[in-house]
Amino acid sequence: MSLSNIASNLFSKGGKAQVLSQNDNDVVIVAAVRSAITKGMKGGFKDTRPEEYLSAILGAVWKQAGIDPALIEDIAVGNVLPPGGGALTARMAALAAGIPESVPVSSLNRQCSSGLQAVNTIAAQIASGQIDIGIGAGVESMTFGFFSPSSNPEAISEKVLAVPKAQECLLPMGITSENVSKDFGIPRQTQDEFAAKSFNKAAAAQKQGKFKNEILPITVKYIDPKTKNESEIVVDKDDGIREGVTAQSLGKLKPSFAENGCSHAGNSSQVSDGAAAVLLARRSAAKKLNLPILGKFVGASVVGVPPRIMGVGPAYAIPKLLEKHGITKDDVDFYEINEAFASQALYSIDKIGIPHEKVNPWGGGIALGHPLGCTGARQIVTGLSIAEATNQKIFVTSMCIGTGMGMAALFVSEQN
Repeated sequence: MSLSNIASNLFSKGGKAQVLSQNDNDVVIVAAVRSAITKGMKGGFKDTRPEEYLSAILGAVWKQAGIDPALIEDIAVGNVLPPGGGALTARMAALAAGIPESVPVSSLNRQCSSGLQAVNTIAAQIASGQIDIGIGAGVESMTFGFFSPSSNPEAISEKVLAVPKAQECLLPMGITSENVSKDFGIPRQTQDEFAAKSFNKAAAAQKQGKFKNEILPITVKYIDPKTKNESEIVVDKDDGIREGVTAQSLGKLKPSFAENGCSHAGNSSQVSDGAAAVLLARRSAAKKLNLPILGKFVGASVVGVPPRIMGVGPAYAIPKLLEKHGITKDDVDFYEINEAFASQALYSIDKIGIPHEKVNPWGGGIALGHPLGCTGARQIVTGLSIAEATNQKIFVTSMCIGTGMGMAALFVSEQN
């Protein structure tokens, strides 16, 4: 099949039948795994460098598929706050994971969609015929790498800063959330109700053991903040989830970003650490190697939106994605939409007209946490788990992106 035919099959407006169809040039997922998501600065990974848990995840994903790691042809790792530009963390983690030095690695940063962009990059390479097998992953240690570019505006060209749209890229994320609340009339009470539901769904899912199969337990060192004693602990569950959260309890929290504002610690995503990886292959290669096929990567779309309301990105990325593949919002069984803030998630969901019960059935970033570069890959891992547990097929992942963008991707589960 020619390159143009491959691209046509992958990106054509073929409708639901095309989305569900199977052919040898499909990009399929043969393994997917994540770490627990832990609280930044005080959770299970607070004393562990990101390359350590990324290495564990990269090692687990190729072992889960039962593949010779030498057959992996490329690895892309999303990372937003990396030391030294990111190449060091990704490359060292891959080598420590038992992946041969002959396998190349790249790191990339598309802000909050970095993990999804990494998966999309590998999928595009497979679709274009450059490679047959690769890993798209994401990692973030907000403990070790958290900072705000806006804290040092003098490091940016004054000429560039003189352009209003460019200057708006420096707005703190919390202020963009407040802008969404004001511009589109989203009351704090509504946001708190949405956030409470996120916590309640995540707490219920965790209590029922629904995340267990997607999380790789990782043994790390831990320094007790009170005694300063060092020990080893096993990090095997998301530690930012809280039970018993209500809209009333959230209503007692003070606004974090603006006086009389709507966004606060309880209805915004948590500062978190974590990693996730997705092993992709051409379907023909997966069948030849007898690899398990968990699902199909159908395609992705990225859009730009005004930086001052950057959170509305999913409201435009998702319709573009659906239109590109000729399906409607109702053809999608469920959506994993990152909850950077309750304001932007609510706006995006309601703007598109998605039933709330179809969104983040096991909770989202408000309850689970949002390790920036990891989230895009983590959503795929959780999406596959939800699809398997509920016997559903088509799902979409999406997120807003700092500086004013949005991204969405379409998947089909083949586990049932």
